[in-house]
Amino acid sequence: MSTPSPIIDIRDARKTFGRKVQALRGVDLTVDSGEVFGLLGPNGAGKSTLVKILMTVIRADGLDGTFLGRPVGHKPSLARVGYLPEHHHFPNYLTGRQVIQFSGALTGMRRRDRMRSADRLLGRVGMTSWASKRLKSYSKGMLQRIGLAQALVNEPDLVVLDEPTDGVDPVGRREIRDLLLELRSEGKTIFLNSHLLSELEMVCDRVAIMVKGQVAMQGTIDELTHDSRRFEIDVQGDAPDWTDSIPGTTTSPQDDFTRIVLRTEQAEDVQPLIDRLRAEGRTINRITPVRESLEDLFMRAVTEDDGTVQAPGGVIKSRTGRP
Repeated sequence: MSTPSPIIDIRDARKTFGRKVQALRGVDLTVDSGEVFGLLGPNGAGKSTLVKILMTVIRADGLDGTFLGRPVGHKPSLARVGYLPEHHHFPNYLTGRQVIQFSGALTGMRRRDRMRSADRLLGRVGMTSWASKRLKSYSKGMLQRIGLAQALVNEPDLVVLDEPTDGVDPVGRREIRDLLLELRSEGKTIFLNSHLLSELEMVCDRVAIMVKGQVAMQGTIDELTHDSRRFEIDVQGDAPDWTDSIPGTTTSPQDDFTRIVLRTEQAEDVQPLIDRLRAEGRTINRITPVRESLEDLFMRAVTEDDGTVQAPGGVIKSRTGRP
């Protein structure tokens, strides 16, 4: 059985503004069908520039690869995309329902279909009771909900969302997160750009971290955190001398206990150590499996200065992701 082609598969994307500002410096990026893919990076990393290139808002100086199986800019392919820009500005005299219907008209939907879709999506984003009110009466979070609804009006195969939870309260973020997971279960691909790392960590199948116009890391969170996985065992008092002889083990004295760190992701590797501590009558306060968070990965990527990152398995990769 053949492997389906990636929804996004681009190589060596480059963009310079003016003569000096290199927004993109050879970006390689692959997004597979049916996944939630998170793009993150500090301000000025080139995230929005890349999204605008994919959506043909601006043109790249150089770019190889495909977007929905066709060259970037192929207009019929863009009809299969739903898009929520970061700083969207819908006319504030329109109602929420009118915004969704207008967006459907832009994609070529028939009037009856877009009216039916608008009512369904208003309910899906929790805006039915505000459907006939003008946007000028909406809060920022409500505008984001309408923006998300209009991005879904044409039943897109790919949904591109730039900061979709910006200005949304915690309840709204939870609802949007649940909606993204529902969309994935329906077979849609979500390309998500956000500064809220905790939100990305909860919904993304894979992530890419951009730094200074290049991709520093790309993969699943499990892959990217593989080398950081460990078990921390807190024991009362000093650690026994024999722990130093166990490969991958370090000890760290705390205020009233000692932390024994065993670098492994396999729970069975920890059992002999625990058994020996218990046999000696040691008091074990806590056993904790630990790995880097997405925030840890982000900070590690943005503080790298030598142009390389440590990839899973100890392989050095360039910031573009190529060996």
